[in-house]
Amino acid sequence: MKKFSTSVLGFNKEEVRDFIKEYTLEYENLLNKLKQQDIEIEELKNNMIKYQNLEETLNKTILIAEDTSNQIKRLAREEGKGIIEEAKKNGSRIINDALIKATEIERDAEELQRRVVNFKRKFQQAIETEIEVINEIADKY
Repeated sequence: MKKFSTSVLGFNKEEVRDFIKEYTLEYENLLNKLKQQDIEIEELKNNMIKYQNLEETLNKTILIAEDTSNQIKRLAREEGKGIIEEAKKNGSRIINDALIKATEIERDAEELQRRVVNFKRKFQQAIETEIEVINEIADKY
């Protein structure tokens, strides 16, 4: 606490004025500082609200991204199962077609073998007939 010197008329007016001036300046400085701090506090509050909103948006975005990722994985698994199932069906069809073709080829081979045997038999008969004809002609001369 400040003590003032006294004079005949009371406190020293010059000291009181200086004190009031100093006090007023200090009070104005504190008031300005408080106003500045109030402005900073308001800016910080606004920034905090903005960042909270941003955080909320990011959290929602992450949840949506996770959900989308899960859906894509599920769809990929289902599509993969479908592709595998289709491949199995195609594989079975290809195997069945190959078995049918193999059976046809085997049947054709057997038919060809029968024809060869028949041809050999007929050819042999024709040769034997020709030999008999040659022998008959040879016996006459």
